[in-house]
Amino acid sequence: MSIVAIMQPTYLPWLGYFDLIDRSDCFVFLDSVQFNKRSWQQRNRIKGPQGEIMLTVPVISKGKREQKLCEVEIDKSRNVLEKHLKTIFHYYKKATCFSKYYDGLSEILSKSHTLLCDLNIEIIQWFMAQLGTQSIIVKSSSLNLSGKKAELLCQICQAVGGRTYLAAKGSQEYIERNNPFGENGIKLIYHDFQHPEYNQLFDLFMPYLSVLDLLFNEGPSSLDIIRSGRRNELT
Repeated sequence: MSIVAIMQPTYLPWLGYFDLIDRSDCFVFLDSVQFNKRSWQQRNRIKGPQGEIMLTVPVISKGKREQKLCEVEIDKSRNVLEKHLKTIFHYYKKATCFSKYYDGLSEILSKSHTLLCDLNIEIIQWFMAQLGTQSIIVKSSSLNLSGKKAELLCQICQAVGGRTYLAAKGSQEYIERNNPFGENGIKLIYHDFQHPEYNQLFDLFMPYLSVLDLLFNEGPSSLDIIRSGRRNELT
């Protein structure tokens, strides 16, 4: 593999997440790290007429403080995913491309997933298919690695044969504290993405929403819009 990107599997991710996937030869779901409650791993934003609406997947966390992301179970007792679907339908039913995609997303959210990670990954792969982006997918939990933070990221790149690591910009601070990539022959590039504007419902444009907002509003043009946000070359 040449270019590797690594991210935790998040719920209904934003546009920049899919640009990382689109630019990588191998995309690794970082599911072997500790789960952070109330993080993007279990929630994301959509848009309503009054602005931001947060959709959160409840999980079973009592007595499981140290659990890994790949172990986190959805709390099904609250039937929240059905409510998410109703909310999405209510606010996006008038979007230009809603009818083209809603049934497919509804099918996934209506399944009886036990693990949050399985739900997130299935959603992400569905979005990949709709956008038309391809990358080899690997779970870090399948690699049996023991490193921490930047060391773990470097180990993952080595395990999948990566020569370039395309890192999320938010990881720069902790990577630079102890950067192991250069000494291991791996080129490090930070993802530089400027959020593009596109047609939305409800007046003023709002960035950093779930990619479903883009897909329902722009449909087949969505991947080109995502790619327009790139600000650096991978050379």
